[in-house]
Amino acid sequence: MIPMRNALKIKHNNLDLSILHYNKYTMETSKHHSFKEFLPSFLILTLFGWIGLILVIMLLLPTLGPRWLFYFFLILAISGSIMPVVYYLNKRFPSNPLAEKTVIIRQSIWFGAFAATITWLQMGRVLNTALGLILAGAFILIELLLRLWERSHWKTEAPDT
Repeated sequence: MIPMRNALKIKHNNLDLSILHYNKYTMETSKHHSFKEFLPSFLILTLFGWIGLILVIMLLLPTLGPRWLFYFFLILAISGSIMPVVYYLNKRFPSNPLAEKTVIIRQSIWFGAFAATITWLQMGRVLNTALGLILAGAFILIELLLRLWERSHWKTEAPDT
């Protein structure tokens, strides 16, 4: 049984009725994956992204092809760099169901796509604070709807007897 913190416990006829619980899945007892499982994707995305980004900036002229390469490598670099933060946040604030490996990678890619979109808008001199906040809200809303859809298809595990 998962230990519950911050719960009001009521005993009635030898039944434990726990109400008002929050943060019932603690970091120690949750079934999160270890970061070692994310290490290959973290290293590949980060190294290829930053090395490619540096090479594009230093060696190529900013024509159409290299500009798209710049956005591609920016997505890789930001996605790889933010992955440990996304992993920690999903471990620190667990959801029900717990975030799978694909969710953590997807959320990292959202950050990379957001960074590339913001960079693209800034290069065209059309980015302002309101547009940045609207885009951030749109990305957050898409992720929340995806997590809601996953929760609706989630099946509970059979209890151990």
